[in-house]
Amino acid sequence: MAEDWSRPMVHWELVAKDAEKMAAFYGELFNWQIGDGRVRNIGPGIGAPENITGHIREAGDPGVVLYIQVLKLAESMEKAKKLGGKVLREPFDPPGGPTLAWIEDPEGNRVVLVQQ
Repeated sequence: MAEDWSRPMVHWELVAKDAEKMAAFYGELFNWQIGDGRVRNIGPGIGAPENITGHIREAGDPGVVLYIQVLKLAESMEKAKKLGGKVLREPFDPPGGPTLAWIEDPEGNRVVLVQQ
């Protein structure tokens, strides 16, 4: 039998109370092409980094957080607010990492914006 290997993430899903509203928010904010129907498919991004990593962090509220790379962090934060989102944390530089900012989508999901 072949040796097992690390299992990559191959798909993700946003579960929304109002799928139309959330498709409009994410489509406009990140320039994503989002399909129609009960399951609204989102195509892969262009120019994504070769290696996509993740982590597990202990916190009081469990959940999944998306980290999405943006070209202009300040403009993306303003756009999120105009589209019904909120800024949760202003830009900061974690040790050894890129500049990050936290936003919340209109349904309360946290999203981390990553400066390209």
